[in-house]
Amino acid sequence: MQNYFHRQIQLWGEETQQMLASKKIVIIGCGGLGSSLAIGLGSCGIGEIHLVDFDTVSLHNIHRQIAFRMGDEGKNKAEVVGALLQQRSPFVKTSLHVEDFESFTKKNIEADLIIDATDNLPVRAKIDAYAKTVKTPWIYGSVEAFHGQVCFFEKSSFAAFQVKDKKPSGIAAPIVMHIASLQANLALRYLAGLSVKKDFLYYLYFNEEGELITQKFRMPIIAQS
Repeated sequence: MQNYFHRQIQLWGEETQQMLASKKIVIIGCGGLGSSLAIGLGSCGIGEIHLVDFDTVSLHNIHRQIAFRMGDEGKNKAEVVGALLQQRSPFVKTSLHVEDFESFTKKNIEADLIIDATDNLPVRAKIDAYAKTVKTPWIYGSVEAFHGQVCFFEKSSFAAFQVKDKKPSGIAAPIVMHIASLQANLALRYLAGLSVKKDFLYYLYFNEEGELITQKFRMPIIAQS
């Protein structure tokens, strides 16, 4: 195990690496963001990762959902991602939940962090409500066209968004991987006990000249009804 995590241990020492082995996270969705999140965090030595997704792989998913290959069509996404994580790192325990988010919440599984990798606002609103109920922070991420958003929610509320069911625009793989990497870095810093900027929404986009622009907004704290 020390050889596997050698470069990471150089970053923060053996004690922090051992601490990561005691952490549990939940990734809601195993598609574009979820694939990249699972691969990135599953290789870091986090002790247990719960993967939640009821959906199956379609041909049009594969170009941007990097855990899948040609021939995976029709297979459950959580099962494919879980198998890949076990092949990459035998040090992480994966628990698969082939069901929707609401069904998962009824299992009362405790975790240190919840990570959103879904693709619609109504489910994210449910994640926020659930996270507040179980007093667990969660990390939001969304991608559309050439822009994306990331936020570490702790005290602020997702109710600040206008929640509606909206079909996203077209999308390519690199921006998906970019937003997932930002989510993963926030998650890893938090789990490793490093400082994290919480309750700020980061909005990233490429302007017409191809310049990457990053904006930061403080999220309001809205009382839960």
